[in-house]
Amino acid sequence: MNLRNALFFVSTADCCLKFLFVPDAILKERLDPETLESLGLIKQAHQFNQKIVKIKTKLFYKQQKFNLLREENEGYAKLITELGQDLSGNITSHVILESIKSLIGCFNLDPNRVLDIILEVYECRSDQDEFFLPLIKSYMCEPLTLCHILGFKFKFNQEPNEETPTSLYHIAAALLHHNLIELEDLYVHLMPLDASIVEEYKREITEAKQIARKLTMVVVPSEKIEDKEREKEKEEEKNDKPPDNQKLGLLEALLRIGDWHHAQSIMDQMPAFYATSHKAIALALCQLLHLTVEPLYRRSGVPKGAKGCVMRPLRNKRAPRPAESFEDLRRDVFSMLCYLGPHLSHDPILFAKIVRLGKGFMKEVQAPPSDTLLSCFLSIADQVLLPSLSLMECNACMSEELWGLFKLFPYQHRYRLYGQWKNETYTSHPLLVKVKAQTVDRAKYIMKRLTKENVKPSGRQIGKLSHSNPTILFDYILSQIQWYDNLIGPVVDSLKYLTSLNYDVMAYCIIEALANPEKEKMKHDDTTISSWLQSLASLCGAVFRKYPIELAGLLQYVTNTLKAGKSFDLLILKEVVQKMAGIEITDEMTSEQMEAMTGGEQLKAEGGYFGQIRNTKKSSQRLKDALLDHELALPLCLLMAQQRNGVVFLEGGEKHLKLVGKLYDQCHDTLVQFGGFLASNLSTEDYIKRVPSIDILCNQFHTPHDAAFFLSRPMYGHQILSKYDELKKAEKGNRQQQKVHKYVAACELVMSPVHEAVVSLHPPRVWDDLRPQFYATFWSLTMYDLAVPHNAYDREVKKLQVQVKAIEENPDVPMNKKKKEKERCTALQDKLQEEEKKQLEHVQRVLHRLKLEKDNWLLASKITSLSCSPPFCLNALYCLWLSHVFSDIIYTVASCTENESRRYGRFLCCMLETVTRWHSDRAVYEKECGNYPGFLTIFRATGFDGGNKADQLDYENFRHVVHKWHYKLTKASVHCLETGEYTHIRNILIVLTKILPCYPKVLNLGQALECRVHKICLEEKEKRPDLYALAMGYSGQLKGRKVHMVPENEFHHKEQPVRSATTASQLNGPGTTAKPATNASKTEEGACEDADRSKDKSQGAAKPVNKANSTAAKVTTSNGNGAPNSTKAIKERDDKEKSGKEKKEKKEKTPGSTPETKGESRREKQRDERGAGGKEERAPREGKEKTPKADRDKQKAEEKSSKEDNKAKAGNGEPKELSRERDTGAKESKSKEKGGDQSKEKGGDRSAVSGSLKSPVPRSESAESERDHKRRKVDTHSSPSHSSSVKVSMHHITYNSVARSKSREREMDKKESENTRGRSKEKKTEDKDRKDRKRVIHFKHRFNHKRPGRFSYGLQRAPIGIWIKKADIEYPFEYGVVMTVTFWMVYQYTQSLQR
Repeated sequence: MNLRNALFFVSTADCCLKFLFVPDAILKERLDPETLESLGLIKQAHQFNQKIVKIKTKLFYKQQKFNLLREENEGYAKLITELGQDLSGNITSHVILESIKSLIGCFNLDPNRVLDIILEVYECRSDQDEFFLPLIKSYMCEPLTLCHILGFKFKFNQEPNEETPTSLYHIAAALLHHNLIELEDLYVHLMPLDASIVEEYKREITEAKQIARKLTMVVVPSEKIEDKEREKEKEEEKNDKPPDNQKLGLLEALLRIGDWHHAQSIMDQMPAFYATSHKAIALALCQLLHLTVEPLYRRSGVPKGAKGCVMRPLRNKRAPRPAESFEDLRRDVFSMLCYLGPHLSHDPILFAKIVRLGKGFMKEVQAPPSDTLLSCFLSIADQVLLPSLSLMECNACMSEELWGLFKLFPYQHRYRLYGQWKNETYTSHPLLVKVKAQTVDRAKYIMKRLTKENVKPSGRQIGKLSHSNPTILFDYILSQIQWYDNLIGPVVDSLKYLTSLNYDVMAYCIIEALANPEKEKMKHDDTTISSWLQSLASLCGAVFRKYPIELAGLLQYVTNTLKAGKSFDLLILKEVVQKMAGIEITDEMTSEQMEAMTGGEQLKAEGGYFGQIRNTKKSSQRLKDALLDHELALPLCLLMAQQRNGVVFLEGGEKHLKLVGKLYDQCHDTLVQFGGFLASNLSTEDYIKRVPSIDILCNQFHTPHDAAFFLSRPMYGHQILSKYDELKKAEKGNRQQQKVHKYVAACELVMSPVHEAVVSLHPPRVWDDLRPQFYATFWSLTMYDLAVPHNAYDREVKKLQVQVKAIEENPDVPMNKKKKEKERCTALQDKLQEEEKKQLEHVQRVLHRLKLEKDNWLLASKITSLSCSPPFCLNALYCLWLSHVFSDIIYTVASCTENESRRYGRFLCCMLETVTRWHSDRAVYEKECGNYPGFLTIFRATGFDGGNKADQLDYENFRHVVHKWHYKLTKASVHCLETGEYTHIRNILIVLTKILPCYPKVLNLGQALECRVHKICLEEKEKRPDLYALAMGYSGQLKGRKVHMVPENEFHHKEQPVRSATTASQLNGPGTTAKPATNASKTEEGACEDADRSKDKSQGAAKPVNKANSTAAKVTTSNGNGAPNSTKAIKERDDKEKSGKEKKEKKEKTPGSTPETKGESRREKQRDERGAGGKEERAPREGKEKTPKADRDKQKAEEKSSKEDNKAKAGNGEPKELSRERDTGAKESKSKEKGGDQSKEKGGDRSAVSGSLKSPVPRSESAESERDHKRRKVDTHSSPSHSSSVKVSMHHITYNSVARSKSREREMDKKESENTRGRSKEKKTEDKDRKDRKRVIHFKHRFNHKRPGRFSYGLQRAPIGIWIKKADIEYPFEYGVVMTVTFWMVYQYTQSLQR
């Protein structure tokens, strides 16, 4: 039975062996030899048994190393027993040491082997430091011996498959910590070598850079995913495997026991952050830091409500002492953190503790913090906190915690930290190199898929990525925005998931991108600002408005660029103010918007801008706070005002005029926008406290006068209203009249210092004729003060009412939203109505004030000399200036920038609208112009009575004048279009587009313009596309206006009246014979001169437009015909009169004459009061003035030839031009016939001076007819085809052109002096006539080149010398400054800061 069971067992085991159910090793281990022999696993059981006995004997009973002479094994056994016993009782190291000594002596043991056994037991019982360390210290004789024994132990574990036990690191660290051994002695026994460590570190950096390079390369997506997985596996293996580095193991053990001194020594032997890159070492150092900062953190760092986990201190008394104060942090904590570096990311709790300690330090130190401690915290933030944040994965809490510390630093410190973080930190460690590459790769992935439709999910991804590495992410996003500006909207919307720290980093990255020196801020053509700068400016406005980002850094950057004389970055300030404050600056405004801009702030916001920006209250407050906190409001204003005037010199250089003009416009527009923001958002106290007085602004800060008044204007308004409120409270009175008087009194109190201050702004001679009150009043008022835009208010109120109605009728809008929208619209209506009422009251007060002040604007002596009240004087000067505005606009247009051209065109359009209204209806003209002194043709010493119609310009002559203005506009426009200069063509096209509603009105003028513009379109299509676009736009609009144009004969009365025969005595006085007039001036079609005569046009511009001297009578023939006899005779007479006047002026130096009058032609007319004596003097003169018949025949022949030439030119497509003036003799004779009955009136006794008399007919013969005769001759002018020397002198004005150079003047003077040598008799006669005159009025206005490339109306003093000879005494005075300053004010006002 037993045999059968044995066989069954053997067969079962054999089956298990065959089918591999049980391994043979288990069978050999468990079965007896006989069974194994039966299974065939061994050959013979007997031999197998013998072999087992031999092995056991060798293993258990044979001694490998022995000392047969001295040592006994029993002693070592007893030693191990003594060291391994329970040490919890009264057993101490001293007792055990005595026992060890007894065993050594009894069993004759080797002391070194005993020490080795002690270390082995200590290694096994490493928690018994307090027992073994004193034992070893007491037992040891030589430290070097102990070090060698430890070194042998470390060397034994350096085998390939061996690992050094942790307990060995611990006992080595403990011995080092207690100074039982020296680190230098033990360090040489540790592996690997330092050189190998450095090579490994370099290899890691190289691998990291290769990984980063692969991530930036374009590869197949599948390969890219595989590479990422492979790298991830390698990282996991490296992290999981403990470091096979005995030096790092010892370092970790030292940190665990708190031996920072020896640990620091080991880390100094390695590359930076190499040791802490191993997680175990980093965590050990973090734990040591926890224990060190715990007391201070409990006192100053724990936030309210937080409990935290209490850390137990180390039992090691030699560990770093815990920090009790912030000064203690300098002892060990800061150095530990610096060694830890970016690997603080392994312990987010310690990260938060350090940040909170920093916040506690900044808050606890009320006075300026210690520079040393502050520098330490900044260094820790730079080297530890920010790099550690980069290695944390999507930890928004740590980002917000860090912002709690950073927001306590000034933005200068923060931006320095961000710059270090972005540009240097990511190159200091292999891990950071990889993280940077991964961040860029992820950012590319997100930005490729970012659209308006997926803003929310993409924004979340951007938010997660930005929590750790915002600098890298934003740098890439900004680079994409600079290329693709259509990304601005989606990017701005996707930034809502960012933390506060990320927003601050965003601001820094924007500033860094703007200040990038490698990028040009101009395009390659050097005519426009680069698109990348415009994109960044738009992003700034949108981001800073939508998100709570600090503005101080950006504003300071703009200020610094202005200090450096660069104005490109003003585009940023313009966008920021526009988006954050809702103040928009644009030159393409509609008339409704212009009207709305004259109202209050609410009306401006509702109807003055194209895009209504809502909810700007918070963003405006943030912008205001940033400006006030950092004291940047006034510096920015002053720098912009100074830069505006200096842009031509500081930034001009060799840049294109287009770019210089754009920069000038940008300075001006931004100044207007920024000043408007300050005026509307700053409180009265803040504004007055920051803006100095007007004299300080102009004299100390060298601010231009218009900008200085622009900045001071709100201050004056605030002060006046404040003083007005004080006066109302002091004296209670409800009557409107009392309130007005109090307002006037408040104005006087506030403006009196201003009147005194403005005196220093100009030379004393300016104030001889103009009072400072008038000057200050003009510059201190705005359109808000002078008129109420009722239509604009009504229009906006109606819009809101329509919105309310639409909301009520919309069924899709929820009820609660309907209610909110209705409340909003109703509130806006109430605000607008209240604002309108307030402005109406204000305007009434201001107008009453002006009515009271107007009598004191001009000096009384000057007013009485003209026998005219101030409003009449200004009206006359206005009309005088109006006639000059349309005379020649070439210089003005050529000197304007693009925006100035738009404003100038708008100004001309307004002027033309008024002129066109007068021109279109006789009744309107008679009502608005007929009885005003501005339309006088004669100034009389007795003053203006308003009832003498003969002295007024009649309606038909006014139509002639308007046609002359249209012709001169056409002539100037054609000249600008034909120059080929970019600025000339661009500006004139802009001006023509602006005045298109009112000009051209005459068909032939419109055709001439259309021809020139068409030529521009053909020439500039490929060369200058922007000019081509302007020309094409104007051409299309001009064609649409053709239906509104009329022929010339419909625009004004061209037909010459039939000349009636008059006696010689009526025309030329007694003693002469008269001949019938047979010649009439002929006109030709065409409005502009051809290109061949462009040189003549420029020369003609240098000549006086109106000849106004006594020798002009020589042009008339004996029959009274005003047509010239011959070109040659006219030229000779012109040369003659010029040379005569030059010599005369050298002899006569009166107080009223100035060097500026040299070379000007004068027209003198006097009435003979001595009767026959005067007639006798006149007779020989008239004889000289007669033109021989031969000359007339010659002139006719020249006329005929010139006509044929003009017709030939007209056949080639060029407009015709007459070179001759219209004959006015017919009108003169007709007027004399009408006034024949009045020839005996006493009007001839009145001392009157006409600025345009061309005939010496005495007033005693026919006073009324003579006045009509003179008036008609004043305003009769040639058709548009006439030359530029048309004689129209409403107030006897002569114009000097700046086109004549000094060299040409010298040549002309030389020629004139040569022509005067044979004319001494005529000079003497003219001198005698000049002495006998009663009064001469001479107006002069000159242009002034302030600087190259720029043109401004003359700010120099242009005198009007007026002499009244009475009782042989001359009373000179100067009144021209009134006209000049008024002209300058009005022109500057049109281009001033009030649009």
